[in-house]
Amino acid sequence: MRLWLVLLVLSWKLRRHARKNGAFRRYIGTSRVRFLVKTADGRWGRLFVFDGGAVSSRPGAGHACDAALVWSDPATAVRVMLASGEEAAFAAAAEGKMRVEGMAYYVQWFNDAVKLVL
Repeated sequence: MRLWLVLLVLSWKLRRHARKNGAFRRYIGTSRVRFLVKTADGRWGRLFVFDGGAVSSRPGAGHACDAALVWSDPATAVRVMLASGEEAAFAAAAEGKMRVEGMAYYVQWFNDAVKLVL
């Protein structure tokens, strides 16, 4: 599966749950977070914007953000993002195939938000 498609489907799910899922709405609450998922070469990416209970997203890797999850390549990103459990993410980080830019708190916040919709 292609990275752009995984990120697009994730954006649809986040937006839908922001409208229909009470637990998710309470979690994102009044948060204002700009989170970017991208590849290291800047070729692929998507910005997720959480703004006072609303969720939007924009394609592209060049957006300003509060935090970013940077993948070495699209194949690694897709493999890890679709894996069940945290082991694949820890392995990717240990191998240098995944890194965080910005505040790590926002990465954990985003990860917890995604868990609520999947």
